[in-house]
Amino acid sequence: MKHYCICLLILLLAACTQPVRPPEPPPTPLQRMNEVAFYALSLADTPYRYGGSQSNSFDCSGFVQHVFLNTLGIKLPRTSIEISRVGDEVQAALLQPGDLVFFNTSAQPYSHVGIYLGEQRFVHAPSSGKAIMVTSMQASWWRKRYNGARRITLPSL
Repeated sequence: MKHYCICLLILLLAACTQPVRPPEPPPTPLQRMNEVAFYALSLADTPYRYGGSQSNSFDCSGFVQHVFLNTLGIKLPRTSIEISRVGDEVQAALLQPGDLVFFNTSAQPYSHVGIYLGEQRFVHAPSSGKAIMVTSMQASWWRKRYNGARRITLPSL
């Protein structure tokens, strides 16, 4: 009977334990920037509002600021011109999802910012009366106004 109780106790304890899983490796920088792009896409159709930086309406820089804060915990400056001074310059041929792309939309360089998605597309809060949308950088209007791109340096995990 004593052996029976010990065996039963061992079986019960074994049933209560869970296999030990190795910790998951931290996400790579590319995975983290893909999270930025996916979150930005999830906000599509959110209305544009000049000065907007809340989840119910955005202007271009408020949108970018919101996305980076909520995905990576990075607080970017408030205006597109100030954001254009953050991070590292990236050549157009080397763009990756999550990079910031800048345009001259109001006779002032870096007056508009969006988030690059890949395949020459970016997501942005375009202008009054519109909502967050995906746009081709190859469209002639945008191609003529392209000012460059920046890659935000990710904090260590």
